[in-house]
Amino acid sequence: MDERTHHMLTSAPAPLLLRMATPNALAFAIQSSVSLAEVWIIGQLGTSALASIALAFPLLMLIQTMSGGALGGAVTSSIARALGSGDRERAQKLIWHGLAISAIGAGLFLLLFLILGRALIAFLGGRGEILEQAFDYCAVIFGGGLFLWLVSVVGAVFRGMGDMKFPAILMVASAVLQVPLTAILVLGLFGAPQLGIVGAAYSAVISGILISAIMLIILARPGRVIQLSQKYLSFSKALFQDIFKVALPGCMSPIFTIFIILSLTAMVATFGEAALAGYGIGSRIEFLVIPLVFGIGAAMTSLVGLSIGSGNIERAEKIGWIGSASAACLTGILGLVLALFPHVWIPAFTNDQATFEAARSYIQIVGPFFAFQGLGLSLYFASQGAGAMRWPVIAILARVVLAVGVGWLLAFWFDLGLQGVFIGAATAMATFGLIIAASLKLGAWRSLR
Repeated sequence: MDERTHHMLTSAPAPLLLRMATPNALAFAIQSSVSLAEVWIIGQLGTSALASIALAFPLLMLIQTMSGGALGGAVTSSIARALGSGDRERAQKLIWHGLAISAIGAGLFLLLFLILGRALIAFLGGRGEILEQAFDYCAVIFGGGLFLWLVSVVGAVFRGMGDMKFPAILMVASAVLQVPLTAILVLGLFGAPQLGIVGAAYSAVISGILISAIMLIILARPGRVIQLSQKYLSFSKALFQDIFKVALPGCMSPIFTIFIILSLTAMVATFGEAALAGYGIGSRIEFLVIPLVFGIGAAMTSLVGLSIGSGNIERAEKIGWIGSASAACLTGILGLVLALFPHVWIPAFTNDQATFEAARSYIQIVGPFFAFQGLGLSLYFASQGAGAMRWPVIAILARVVLAVGVGWLLAFWFDLGLQGVFIGAATAMATFGLIIAASLKLGAWRSLR
């Protein structure tokens, strides 16, 4: 067993998790600024542009969460468990399997978008210019989707071997590139063509091309625990199954999370363009939680996977509780601050009073429940590392039922309007976190013995 792996299996869990999660958390916090900066830049074009990006945003998040959360987490888990058991050759073969699944996933998503994309955006409430802008944005994102998948999966390979710093550095570099490039292409600065919201999509794809190329070049060089080498270019059913046993149930979370966002978007759209734009701002803020938690969760996936691979269930559980408590505190504080001071940050995105009120209502109802989102998401990532996805899937199914069902009933049956939609989302968020936490307490991972 290499020295790095031995260190991660024997060091005190809390300081180790802190050291590994810190670069990730900082990098994902900076990366999340890209999303906010994009909203601010597009906001300069007016309410219609904000409404268009609100319709397109769930589809962008579907790519990011499927590639980074579902497949990326599964690749990190598989490689970490292989290294934890001392099988480096297996870990190196798993790299090629992850890359192959990335290519298949990107191609499948592009095909589905070409067939169903316009109809889906129209179903969500897109009409006229708003529909066309949202469709054009998504066409560029899905057309260059392979590079977004590669960034997520190759980064997951590095995290699987315990290297959190290198992908974190590249994420920061990507943010530094993408924000100004988005402003240039969206607004037509410095003589560039003004592409509108489509410019933000081109910026994301260009950044993905550069970052994925750098990652692959570095991964192919010798000197790391594992490397990308043609020597290990062979495929086996067993290794695909090892990834898919985590990735397939893991897909449930991003798919149903996006289903919730799509459903809520469709309900909110019935209240008008300003409500849709305000919800678009609020939902982007909510998705700040995902990259922040992913910073901690990626470290948890790696450390839990290593511990499970070595047979140390008690250490894996301890890492799960330490990490999830940290994530709940971080996201809970963020949600409360945003809910208490909406007048400080919402005007940065819109000057329209109706849009402001919709965004304010969303964050003041849902923001206080961000702690449960952090709790549930972090344990979802940890469960990926453990290879135990039954209860996370049950939790996300419960969240879907409550978010859509309760939201619809409160909004349209009890005539609470937008507030009813948002109360349903908050109730579902709390249930999601509590179910996964309860399953770990009751020994969900101990069945792996």
